Amino acid sequence: MLRDKMLAVMEEVNSEAAERHELVQTIALALLSGSNLFILGAPGQAKSFVVNEFRKRITGAKQFERLLSRQTDEEALFGRLDLASLIPGAVPAQVLEQDGTYRMLRQELAQAAEDFRADPTDNAAATRMQALIEKLEQYRKGLSLLHGGTPMTITAGKIPDAHICFLDEIFKAADGLLNSLLTALNERRYTNEGVTVDIPVISFFSASNEMPNFRNKEEQILAPLYDRFQLRVVTKDVQERTSRLAVLRNKQGGHFGEVKATFSLDELYAMQAQVKLISVPEAVNELMDDVLCELRREGITVSDRTFFGYGPVAQAAAWLAGHAEVQSEDLLQLKNYLWNEPAEIEKVQAVLTRLCDDPLRTRLEELLAKAKDASGAFNDAPDGQKARALVQLSAGFAALYREWQTLDTAAQTDDQRRQAGDALAALEELNRRAHEACSFTPSPLAQLAVLQSAA
Repeated sequence: MLRDKMLAVMEEVNSEAAERHELVQTIALALLSGSNLFILGAPGQAKSFVVNEFRKRITGAKQFERLLSRQTDEEALFGRLDLASLIPGAVPAQVLEQDGTYRMLRQELAQAAEDFRADPTDNAAATRMQALIEKLEQYRKGLSLLHGGTPMTITAGKIPDAHICFLDEIFKAADGLLNSLLTALNERRYTNEGVTVDIPVISFFSASNEMPNFRNKEEQILAPLYDRFQLRVVTKDVQERTSRLAVLRNKQGGHFGEVKATFSLDELYAMQAQVKLISVPEAVNELMDDVLCELRREGITVSDRTFFGYGPVAQAAAWLAGHAEVQSEDLLQLKNYLWNEPAEIEKVQAVLTRLCDDPLRTRLEELLAKAKDASGAFNDAPDGQKARALVQLSAGFAALYREWQTLDTAAQTDDQRRQAGDALAALEELNRRAHEACSFTPSPLAQLAVLQSAA
């Protein structure tokens, strides 16, 4: 049921914006995994619109939004110092707002004052009002002794009071804000006047028309900020005519912006709890390690922190797909988790598709490639050394057969079992040709493997 609610919101937001399925999917992944999302695209590509349409469908969540500039100061994002917290005898507003007893006494005093206004000659009402005034004043003094002198920040309506934050053009923030933003984005904490508070933000979102040039000395300071956005999406102008016309019909039909599908903040927390229960099989971790190594061979930097932190995003992708555990195909959703620069997107996509779309087929192809290389080495051996080369080839084929057995066991569908059978047939054919080249009767690979193990 919770998954259905998330999918309904995604579908409704997709109907509001053309060709933004990837962005909508990544917003959902960010919220489910508690990650941050950065969106890069030219002006007018509905970046902010899609984020706002999505987050306004989360009922009960406190939202914070701000367009950042060099003039944006820390108070605008995190709140201002409550001067009452520094004045002897005064009580910080935050303490008064959160104290149940103080609020109850205030309500009783308000009622007593109302009764007295209704009948100023009522001595009992006047006496009761005076008693409540004295009681409230005494209680306020007690709170002052307990909490006075400790610096406090008024955070109502600011980031420390929000569940979802949209910081537009975050790279235009002043240098003085960077440390506070870094701590908030990474640790979900904020420190002011020596007092550290936890921030309940689930996800930070940001959009920009351009990326900093991190090779530029002046802009290198922004690299850590960029690194705190685990997920990244690049938007483009709408490509398809049918998509553009669909949005136009929606707008002109008077249905644009209608909110029908929603889920609550508590339901989002429940979704996150379900996501954490999605298991990650060891085979998927091994496959992800293959992806890591291949990307690094392709010259794409994937930090250890990125690699070790892939789990929550993969679990969120599996949950959205309705899987009880992370499957290889769920790793395809990591495309927007693994790139650093837009130029790397195609390479990342290609590696993920090759290794994760059908990992068994990929590994079978690698196995056959090794078999063909070994056969090529055998064929290149001089005639007088063929017999010795065949002994080496047989040992290699026996090892490949044992590797094939592992892959065959991993096959889960009829198609995968067919792929494994075809690969074995190809191995047997290569083995047969090599033996016949030496005028020997070939033994099946299963027997070769047994003989090699016995030896």
